[in-house]
Amino acid sequence: MDSVDLEVIRSCARWLENGHRALLVTVVKTWGSSPRPEGAMLAVRDDGIVVGSVSGGCIEDDLIERVRQRGIEQARPETIKYGITAEEAHRFGLPCGGTIQLVLEPLSRNSRMADLCRLVEDGHLVARHVDMTTGAVRLVPAPVVGGVDLNEQRLLTVHGPRYRMLVIGAGQLSHYLCQIAVGLDYQVTVCDPREEYTDEWDVPGTKIVRTMPDDTVLDMKLDARCAVIALTHDPKLDDLALMEALKTAAFYVGALGSRRNNAARRERLKEFDLDDSELARLRGPVGIYIGSRTPPEIAVSILAEVTAAKNGVSLPTLLQVEGAKAAREIASSRATACSV
Repeated sequence: MDSVDLEVIRSCARWLENGHRALLVTVVKTWGSSPRPEGAMLAVRDDGIVVGSVSGGCIEDDLIERVRQRGIEQARPETIKYGITAEEAHRFGLPCGGTIQLVLEPLSRNSRMADLCRLVEDGHLVARHVDMTTGAVRLVPAPVVGGVDLNEQRLLTVHGPRYRMLVIGAGQLSHYLCQIAVGLDYQVTVCDPREEYTDEWDVPGTKIVRTMPDDTVLDMKLDARCAVIALTHDPKLDDLALMEALKTAAFYVGALGSRRNNAARRERLKEFDLDDSELARLRGPVGIYIGSRTPPEIAVSILAEVTAAKNGVSLPTLLQVEGAKAAREIASSRATACSV
């Protein structure tokens, strides 16, 4: 989960501990355009204090006013929709006539928000089952990342730690990439055993380690909420990280380099007992093709591809660096042939 939703859970646990009541609002379904995804959360305290977000702001205002006027009166969860009509969509700031369905859950000490907060902060992936009839809550280990499911009997939400990113190399490109990655809410670790690079590392919000890359991958116990990006151009470092990372469940594993270097890298990695399916997971050259040349532009290109992978978006070949450059070469050859 992102830090905004984790802060919602923390705030709810703290409010309940201090004797307040609170209303937890969860996005369970959207139609059309929506400012926040399914699973996004908002909490409204009994005095109107709010944390989190489920829209661009207008729905939040309506929910706050509802609590201030009526208090938290319901005894069990209920579902509501905003934006069914064009008038409501305009009133609540839903773009293009979008519709959003929410579950409003009155919280109590039996809602287990403190337990959920502790489990998530300890790195566990947790499924929270809310009985829609009684409001009773069960917390169980979750088999998959993310997800929201609602039926007449129960609401299921999956909660886990922040997404993590391991960057191999503390060079100039890594500075720009890590700055953006922190802004995207990744928990960023930079691995580089070379003192000449790590001694000057100064990107706030990141962790620098000087261990060997393969040891770092193993120590981090990468899961499906992790991305690994090798940026050193040094096979002695990049390959060590990749040979271990490709065996994990990390949702993204990529390496910087030209198409020729990428082909050579794949041949080298075959010597580390990686099978074809593991090698097929390697993304390289990393990034989407935007004509990037400077380190900041390359960082944007790489993180655009990481974001697509995180969100389950399959990019067409012409957006990938290798496919786009190959297509340009073919087009250029044809143009040359036609001009002769």
